Parts: sequence; structure tokens; C-alpha cells
Amino acid sequence: MCDAPPDHGAPCATGLDAPTDGTPRVTEQTDSHGGQRNAAVRHSPVPTPPPAPAPAHASAEAPRPRPGGTTGDAPGDRPDDGLPLPRGARPVRPVVSASEAAGPPGGTGPAAGQHPGGGERLRFVGAATRRIARGIDLDEIVLGLCRATVPTFADAILVYLRDPLPVGDERPVGPVVLRLRRTDRLPEYARGMGTDSVWPPEAPGAPEGGARPATAGSPGLGLELADEAAERCEVRIGGPLAEVLRGVRPVFGDSSAARAALPELLGEDRHVPQRRRTILAPLRGRRRVIGAAVFIRRPDRAAFEGDDLLVAAQLATHTALGVDKAVLYGREVYIADELQRTMLPDSLPQPTGVRLASRYLPAAETARVGGDWYDAIPLPGNRIALVVGDVMGHSMTSAAIMGQLRTTAQTLAGLDLPPQEVLHHLDEQAQRLGSDRMATCLYAVYDPVSHRIVIANAGHPPPIMLHRGGRAEVLRVPPGAPIGVGGVDFEAVELDAPAGATLLLYTDGLVESRIRDVWTGIEQLRERLIDTARLTGPNPPPLEPLCDEVLGMLGPGDRDDDIALLAARFEGIAPSDVAYWFLDPRPQTARQARRLARRALDRWGLTELTDAVELLVSEVITNAVRYAERPITLRLLRTDVLRCEVGDDVPQLPRLRQARPSDEGGRGLYLVNKLARRWGATRLSTGKVVWFELGLPGPSAQGH
Repeated sequence: MCDAPPDHGAPCATGLDAPTDGTPRVTEQTDSHGGQRNAAVRHSPVPTPPPAPAPAHASAEAPRPRPGGTTGDAPGDRPDDGLPLPRGARPVRPVVSASEAAGPPGGTGPAAGQHPGGGERLRFVGAATRRIARGIDLDEIVLGLCRATVPTFADAILVYLRDPLPVGDERPVGPVVLRLRRTDRLPEYARGMGTDSVWPPEAPGAPEGGARPATAGSPGLGLELADEAAERCEVRIGGPLAEVLRGVRPVFGDSSAARAALPELLGEDRHVPQRRRTILAPLRGRRRVIGAAVFIRRPDRAAFEGDDLLVAAQLATHTALGVDKAVLYGREVYIADELQRTMLPDSLPQPTGVRLASRYLPAAETARVGGDWYDAIPLPGNRIALVVGDVMGHSMTSAAIMGQLRTTAQTLAGLDLPPQEVLHHLDEQAQRLGSDRMATCLYAVYDPVSHRIVIANAGHPPPIMLHRGGRAEVLRVPPGAPIGVGGVDFEAVELDAPAGATLLLYTDGLVESRIRDVWTGIEQLRERLIDTARLTGPNPPPLEPLCDEVLGMLGPGDRDDDIALLAARFEGIAPSDVAYWFLDPRPQTARQARRLARRALDRWGLTELTDAVELLVSEVITNAVRYAERPITLRLLRTDVLRCEVGDDVPQLPRLRQARPSDEGGRGLYLVNKLARRWGATRLSTGKVVWFELGLPGPSAQGH
């Protein structure tokens, strides 16, 4: 009911209201008995003084006063719309003149009662805007406008959007370019069928079925614009199209403003239907014009009337706001995805004895960053740490915690701590962060020399091992408590990792969803691995296609959470390529180490490296003998390079320095740095390891 006193005759607004900036609104008026009288058009409640009568010689296209008595947009009275404006010019809102609103002289308009009433328009606008609002991305919103418009309101529609579309407060640079985003038109078989969904209905006297032949003055049905319109339009500075777009309000195609603007938009040689069968509607978002829509009716259908401009304005407004929303949503999705990926490894290491592959998929229906991560960290002795984790939730907080835990895990891995100790320190770090977000994590260390793997788990789904021959098993690892609980001891288990086996680490997004529990998903994953292995027989399946097959098990409803996947194919290092000794820290140990290294090189056919290896081994062993108290380890590994490792019980790492001419020592690491391809030192819980690598000669390198 209307709250205004009856003596004021205030109309009751029962339809959609446009923003209070002078944009017209469609309302219904009721008489004193509550009966509907007619549909009326009103502007914002801001009182508008009546315009002064125009002189007889005044142009019929004088600007219509806006609320507050203005006729256009002053340079600073609203946010910049980014459209080109000639220097010194003031934008003028294009409007339809009084003579144009009355229609062409002598024109034959539709019969009385043929046009829909205000209630029909309100219902149509409500249904159309709901359909537009259902869209999330850009294509869905534009499609919603087209499907809601054709054929109910128009027989064809063209939607132009700026290219590129500005985002938020971003100020466009360069010329304004409109690109045809989508066209919809009434199909040939559906034209003029006179269905109930098309309004207004056909005029009395029309041929049966509602179709009318095109007249000589109107070639075709006027819908060829939807097929032949220009794909791209650059808006000219101060041109007629720029003025129409600045005006915000839709205009009829036969108005002087539209007659000048449409050829610029659609193409100079395009035919535009006459007698108010075209509406040009600017699409204005929250801050600027972002495009235009052209509504077209065929000549044998009733022309648009004045109230249809209000309908077009509502459709354009809701579409533009939806496009703004879609652009912002798309940018959020992009930023979230990029943020997530910057927190993941750019590439995986490829150490000798193991091959790695990974995948990451964000959740299907969220623009929020997740907390899933994976990592592969090289360790001394050609070992590698494999890590996968999942922080609870989807938010910037989850991503921040994930980044800190991943960095902590990398630092702890550099200390070469046992897996259970790494999880213990991660748990302490999570408690120091002071967040209530718990995390799960699985940390494994693979040794290609011993063909063993040590795994510790903190509440994470268990890994799956795919053996050569196609057998897949879910590894029995201690479940552990999630990281962040505090006060819980973590356990580790050591298992065989035979050559040719594949270890699969994953997050719960791969195996758990709204339609299945985690253990059902794990069993489905195991069966998927078995089916994939059958395709390659006794040989293990290629690693990259295997990851794709694993992700292929996901159905449309299985992407509730983001997914991290890390696959490791164990190849190992053959015992014949490893030489290992324990040496007592005595003065003659350096000579003994040179002799042992020479024998190993002779056995491997690497005599060309004998002189360099003996010199470097002697320098590193001599430094270890000087400070070590327990036996020293010497290990040579032949892979694609020759790697030498010397371990002792002294935790201090050696540092490269420039020795002075008077110094008696300090030149050992200088020689290592000059002659070795790579070298380094790693602190261990029992001391340290100093290592260096030399390239293999041609034939030996090709063999490995």
C-alpha cells in the first residue's frame, strides 16, 4: 500500500528504481480505490524546476534539464568515464526531441492497446535483471542480457564492450575501443511466429502467423546488422558516438544523435531499421562507460515506444554493473591464482636417482587462495626431501601461514634433520604464529643410494606407492596429529623404495569431496593407478601422463578444494657406482684417501680425473683430519657427474677466503673453488659434509 496521504496523490513505486542521479524509473500509479491506472515515468525525488518555454526558433534537440537544473555533466560533477572529449568541450547528454518522441509525421503506429502496460514492463524488467544477475563471469552476464532480450523485447541485439575493460579505479590509457562481444538474433524459423513471449503482440490485420513481408524501403528484416556489424570501433574524440555514450540515457535509432552515432559504431554502410525500431543504450558501470548495446526490431513488428527507453535503460544499467562485477571477480581470480603459484616452486629439481612431476589445481568455484603446497628439496648425498601440506581454510591468512610453513620446512631441510624432527619444529612454528589454522603435512626423505625412504606424517592422507608391474599400495605410515595442535610427538617409518616404483603425495582435495569421503577417494585413486599401469605392462607409466590420468578421476562435483600433487619415480643409484670408506683422523689419512680414490677411478674408467680428484680429496681430507675427533667418511658417487663427499664431526662450515702471501694455509678451498664444477658444505646433526663435483669425460658422461 502507499504510505503517502491520499490528498497528495503520491505514486506508489512497485517496480525497479534506478539510482537517484536523474535516471528515469518505471513505476505504477494506483487510483484512490487501489486499481491500476497506467504506467508512469518519473525521475529522482530531487525537485526539478520546470524548464522555461523554448522559443519558436529553438532547436527541437535542446538538452533536457537534469535534476538540479543542469543540462549536462560538468567536468567534475561525476567520476571520470574515460571517454575522449575535445579540448574545451562540455559533454552533453543526448536526448530525444519532442518531435522525435511523437514519431514521424504521418507514420502508422501500432494499434491502441497493442503495447504492454507498465505492469508487463515491470515484470519483464524484473525477470530480465534476475537472469542477468545470475551470471558470474563476463560471458554469462552478456549471454543473460541477450537471452532475456531476444525475442521478448527485441528481435536482435548487439553488445559492444571496451577492449580492454578497465578494472576498479584503473584509469584507461589510449583510445577508447569498443569490440563486439556478442550478437543474438531471432532465428529465421522463429520470426513473426507471434508467440506469447513476444511483446507487443502483432498489430491487427497482420497476416496469419504474424509475419509480414519486408517493404521496399526496408530491405530484409533489418536483422542483418547482427551478422554484419563491425567487430571493432574506435570512439573518436568529440564524435557523435562519444557524446551518446556520455549521455548515459538510451536513444532511439531515428534520433539525430543515434543517426550520427550508429554508423560510427556499426559501420558506415550498415542499414539501420527506421521508425523507432532501434535503441542505442550506453552501458555505464560504477565509474565509467564500458560499452553499448543496440536493440533491434524487425520492420514488421511494432516499433519501440517511449517507455521502452526506460526498459532499455534498466537492462543496460544492470548489465553494466554485472560486467563491472565480472571484471573485478576475474581480476580476483587471477590475483588469487598468481599469489598461490608464486608460493609454489617455479620448477622442480631433477637430482640423480629420482624423477619428479607435480600438479596444482585451485578450487573450481572460489577466487580465494588456498593453503595447499608441495616442495622438493635436494639434500646432501643425492638425497631429496619430498613435502606436501595443506593449511586449513581458503583465505589470505591460510596462504600466509602456508608460505611461512613452507619456508620453515625449507630451512629445516637444509639442516638435514630427521623427518620427525622437521614436523616437530613446524608444529612449534605454527604455534608461534598464533593462528587457529591447523595444517597437515607429510615429509619424506629418499636416499637413492640405499633405496630407502623415511616418512613422517602430521595428519595428512597417506601416500600411495605404485610398484613396477602395476601393484599399488597405500603405505602404512603413522597418522600423527595436525600441525598446530602442540605437545604431540611425531613418528617416522623407514620403507623400501625399489627402483621403478612411483610415490604419490597429494592433498585431500584429490580424494575428498561433497560426494565421497576421504577413504573412498583413496581407494578410487589406488584403482586409478592400477588401471593406468596396465596400459604400459611391466614398464612403469610415464610420469607426466600419469599425473594427468590421476587428475582425470575428478568429476564435475569433485573440485571443492584446491589440489596439490607430487609424484616421484625412484630410479636409485646402482651399488657399482658408489665407493664408501671410513678413515681415522691421522696424519697419513690424506695419502690413504688419495690411494682409495685412484683405485675407484681406475675401476670406473675415469683415469682422466685422477690428478684433479687426488688433489681436491687431499685438501678436503687434510682440513677434516686437523679438527675431527671421530672417523671421517669419504664417498665417491658416479652419476652424470663425479661427486666426492667428505664428512666429519665438526659442525663449523668452512669458508672461502683469500689467503695472504705470508699465510701457510687457507688455500685448500681456493683450489676446490677453481677446479670443481660445484662445491658446497652442509651442516648435519652429527657434524658436516663438504662436497665437490667434477664433470665426466665424454664417453663416461654419455653412459650416464
